[in-house]
Amino acid sequence: MNPTASVNVDRHLNPDGIAVRGKLTRGAPLAPLVWFKAGGAADWLFEPADADDLAQFLSALDLSVPVMALGLGSNMIVRDGGVPGVVVRLGKAFARVEQSAPQTLRCGGGASGILVSSTARDAGIGGLEFLRSIPGTVGGFVRMNGGAYGREVKDILVEAEVILRSGERVVLPLDALGFTYRHSTLPEGAVVIAATFRGVPAEPAAIQAEMDRIAAAREESQPLRSKTGGSTFKNPPGEKAWALVDRAGCRGLSLGGAQVSEKHTNFLINIGGATSADIESLGEEVRRRVQAESGITLEWEIQRVGRSAQEQGQ
Repeated sequence: MNPTASVNVDRHLNPDGIAVRGKLTRGAPLAPLVWFKAGGAADWLFEPADADDLAQFLSALDLSVPVMALGLGSNMIVRDGGVPGVVVRLGKAFARVEQSAPQTLRCGGGASGILVSSTARDAGIGGLEFLRSIPGTVGGFVRMNGGAYGREVKDILVEAEVILRSGERVVLPLDALGFTYRHSTLPEGAVVIAATFRGVPAEPAAIQAEMDRIAAAREESQPLRSKTGGSTFKNPPGEKAWALVDRAGCRGLSLGGAQVSEKHTNFLINIGGATSADIESLGEEVRRRVQAESGITLEWEIQRVGRSAQEQGQ
């Protein structure tokens, strides 16, 4: 897009136009961009050219307009009525990973877990192997305190660089992010554009062996070749969500085109033609059955965003 081009936005976005150097698309379908392959469109999808482009866009956008960042779409249900406001998707300009100090990597917010862990291996940095198993990007890892195999982002994060909803760029140290289990206090509408991770010295061969172990464990236990959203529910204290779901008799339970995976019961899958309403309703039915069987209320780990088809039609 021409750097001086002005993109007219509709009355729901308030501004008459915003100059961007990236790509701004109205009514962009989101189903192709999320793992479930279901859901509606974004009012607007913005793919910024770089951090300055994103900051300038957000600073010009009326503060009443909601903004949501989208990574690989692996831990998300986009409801069938789509997502209001602007969805920000970080591209290649935000996917760089480089060593910035001994045992330290600076990673773009759009970099994948596989790229981060592989770069760490090549640099002899251990402790980041678990990122290999999380199907997402650095931005999502930071927002959700992503974790697997006994490690979490809070164990390796030094600081995160963020563009706030106002367009201001800030660097937030670890203790400013309020990390708890699969949660951070990152402000609403903020976009993580980079994070600095620190590991420990290790031999590349040992790092690769641990990455191989993790990959094999995932392949054996998770429905990786299905349309899924990853772990559906948080593990309650002292419990495993999959075991609670299994005990409640939900293995293989289906609703419309959605099903509880028979391979791993904390995964919901789209077995063909599922709407996001099917998937979310199935999850709620699982929660109801688990509550009735064990007295435990499961909390969603998957993000559920946007509006229902009914809300969109109003």
